[in-house]
Amino acid sequence: MSELRKIIIDDREVEVDPRLTLLQACEEAGVEIPRFCYHERLSIAGNCRMCLVEVVGGPPKPAASCAMQVKDLRPGPEGAPPVIRTNTPMVKKAREGVMEFLLINHPLDCPICDQGGECDLQDQAMAYGVDFSRFREPKRSATDLALGPLVETHMTRCISCTRCVRFMTEVAGVPEMGQVGRGEDSEITSYETATLGTEMGASGPDLVVATLKAGLSSELQGNIVDLCPVGALTNKPYAFTARPWELRKFQSIDVMDALGSNTRVDVRGREVMRILPRNHDGVNEEWLADRSRYVWDGLRRQRLDRPYVRRNGKLKPASWSEAFAAIAASVKAAGGDIAAVAGDLVSVEPLWALKKLVNALGSERHDCRQDGARLVPGNRSAYVGNAAVADIDGSDAILVVGSNPRDEAPVLNARIRKAWLAGAEVAVIGEPVDLSFETHHLGSGPDALTGESRRKIVDYMKGRNAPLIVLGQGALARDDGAAILGHVMALADEVGAKLLILHTAAARVGAMDVGFTHPGGVAGALEGAKVIFNLGADEIEIADGPFVIYQGHHGDRGAHRADVILPGAAWTEQPGTYVNTEGRVQIANRAGFPPGDAREDWAILRALSAELGATLPFDTLDALRRDLYAAHPHFAAVDTIAPSAWQPVEAGKIAARPFRNPISDHFLTNPVTRASEVMAECSRLAAERRSKALAAE
Repeated sequence: MSELRKIIIDDREVEVDPRLTLLQACEEAGVEIPRFCYHERLSIAGNCRMCLVEVVGGPPKPAASCAMQVKDLRPGPEGAPPVIRTNTPMVKKAREGVMEFLLINHPLDCPICDQGGECDLQDQAMAYGVDFSRFREPKRSATDLALGPLVETHMTRCISCTRCVRFMTEVAGVPEMGQVGRGEDSEITSYETATLGTEMGASGPDLVVATLKAGLSSELQGNIVDLCPVGALTNKPYAFTARPWELRKFQSIDVMDALGSNTRVDVRGREVMRILPRNHDGVNEEWLADRSRYVWDGLRRQRLDRPYVRRNGKLKPASWSEAFAAIAASVKAAGGDIAAVAGDLVSVEPLWALKKLVNALGSERHDCRQDGARLVPGNRSAYVGNAAVADIDGSDAILVVGSNPRDEAPVLNARIRKAWLAGAEVAVIGEPVDLSFETHHLGSGPDALTGESRRKIVDYMKGRNAPLIVLGQGALARDDGAAILGHVMALADEVGAKLLILHTAAARVGAMDVGFTHPGGVAGALEGAKVIFNLGADEIEIADGPFVIYQGHHGDRGAHRADVILPGAAWTEQPGTYVNTEGRVQIANRAGFPPGDAREDWAILRALSAELGATLPFDTLDALRRDLYAAHPHFAAVDTIAPSAWQPVEAGKIAARPFRNPISDHFLTNPVTRASEVMAECSRLAAERRSKALAAE
């Protein structure tokens, strides 16, 4: 770290890193600097000029604090520290002038703008705006862009801060937006719009026809709505449905993938209105994948809101007591031939309750690995690894095995891209895919981990700074998955790399931690069972024969196969603990309540246990958690990663067939996404883009 340097900000002396910008130094001193174009995770543009400050002894004009570093300041007389002033009349007049220019062409539509109440321009205009305008010329207008079903545009409001352009280019890695024109004619647009508009001779309203009909191709495009400081880019599905002051806000965790992005769920009444990211530097920084951000409409559709019992081959509505009576009769007739399977969205608390219930009924047959992943129970390093997500930042050699992180965890992929931009090299073993950055393709299957191919990988990674291996479910969810895991762990030992196992299911690590596993996997656990408890497992087919109890929140595949349906709550409707792909324990808080007669999952299992004569030893969620923490203390340490003792797995015989990525449709991966109209439209447009790419090739 550079030696600290003294500077004086508004008569207060502080010591800061000389590499900081003046804006960052002012923030460290507790002085707020207004800004529109500057963002700490994007490159510096310096084009809004709102962050002007006065540098004493410098040029006789204000300086843009985002574009000048502390080390560029000249010392004062006799070596005195440089002086920065942020509240002088000169600074105030300069900022008011900038605001006046920004508002020359900005439409005065605050009462009907969907950004009202969350608009940076609106907030800064209160501090630096005036109550009149000196300009009488007609306001210019701009053509709205058609960017797809997720982002709505009102480009007349745009102040050309270029945050969206920089995000799409730098973070998302999809440079489909840019700025064209000069001066008054400059505008933000998509490159395809400009190209097609020119070729077709389109202008004005006709230009909209020539825009990106299939939408932006990034899985992170919703973040440009958060970045936009005005109402030029807004949340299209949410637009004009609620105002921010009408919403109650709850902290939660994303369960659409296993990264565990920190989220905020905004609710009005009983309905989830939108999902936004929360900052967590160790997990998702401040980004959120589109699948996680826009899936909330799926929470309203195809919901299970009452118990059902199958009578004469058809599911009929029933009361809770009737459903429990049917289950009790079947369990009694089954003896100990009982099994349980858990889905990908289930929190730890109901998993723990179901495990204890099944065990109390005399069975040890339960499993959570719907995809057949050959993870090793009891060896945490074999299903979590020993790397944290933040370790990606400091690595200069990353090997991705059997995974497409862009589909499986787009925010994690953006973090790998961030390391690549910083100079890291990324190699891939598996399907050749576009990760939005350059990669070295070292092979398509596990044979790349042996023989001469392995020697090339060792030469590639050995001696690097903090090398990292990302192992995906495309390598583990196959018959030789455990052997592949052994080879990868041996490789990590040889080259001194850390291992991050990338899961596709939010519930997987937590379920493995509580021992919700069976030596034979899901197939072995269910084989020969007369009664099957299905806790939200919708990605498997259960054969005819056994009596199936489905507990979940959507009428998906599992509900159609069930003999009894018990309506549960979604992750936004009950408090729950999740463990993300790096092993970090996190809490999702309740944001609303389930519809109709649906209940929290753990409460259903507790009530059912009493009917089955195997009453669980807790009556409240707190009591359940105390029981869980007593058996597994690491769950009590929220937002921490419990250390995993490194235990290499035997590197057995592997098959030569190539890896296949575990996700075939990024937008339709679970019951909630399949119930979402927005996700269905995104899936359709993604398929359209793929078909066009194949045609072009």
